[in-house]
Amino acid sequence: MSDRDSRAIRAVIPRPVRGADPREAIRARAGELGVLGWARSAGEDAVELHAEGPSAAIESLTGFLREDAAGTRAADLDVRAARVEGHEQFAIRGVSAGAFVVQEHAATAHHFDLRLEVAGVMRSWAVPKGPSMDPAVKRLAVGVEEHAIEHNAFEGPTDGGGVVIWDRGTYEQGGRVPWPEALDRGHAVFVLHGEKLRGGFALQRTRAGAKSQWLLIKRLDEQARPGSDIVSEQPASVHSGRTLDQVLRAGAQSL
Repeated sequence: MSDRDSRAIRAVIPRPVRGADPREAIRARAGELGVLGWARSAGEDAVELHAEGPSAAIESLTGFLREDAAGTRAADLDVRAARVEGHEQFAIRGVSAGAFVVQEHAATAHHFDLRLEVAGVMRSWAVPKGPSMDPAVKRLAVGVEEHAIEHNAFEGPTDGGGVVIWDRGTYEQGGRVPWPEALDRGHAVFVLHGEKLRGGFALQRTRAGAKSQWLLIKRLDEQARPGSDIVSEQPASVHSGRTLDQVLRAGAQSL
């Protein structure tokens, strides 16, 4: 389907009952119609929708929204024309895709390991200078081997140095392309809900190969902190409150 054959809408759908969530029903109907886009919560009382596809399919989805999914009267549904974005999926946004962790690691070279849970394993990148909350900063991230989810909880001295859990939490997968295909293509957008890192981020591959190179970039959103240096501002582990230097000294004293 080309952009010339497609139209797009944005809609705000009041929830019929406080707390009720029509997003799954919307996704199912969109799938039947071949409509792409996303649905996400807009506070406690509404759902926001972006939908794109053939005009007839969009009209059918709009009729479904007016009559079935939200249980609202036509006058309650705010539908507006929107720009076609080129989505390749219909996604429910605001749903956790799993765990993420950032471990600060002293080994042959000091670095931070960013890990995202994807298909039961932790996809991993070594970030030499650590993440940034400044959208103007682009951090080198080198693809490294996958790790088991159990490794997320490790903190302490190692034979070659030590590890601290610098940040952890959950994340949402975003973007127009489904995961893990987005990673395979080399551009992945996601939202972190950590104790230090929050909001939208992107991983952009700049060189493929056994040790692929990427850029880790903070997206410009309400969580962004231009001019900040979160690595130096918040060095302590979210697990123990210790810094990596303290872990290394404790390990040396135990020898």
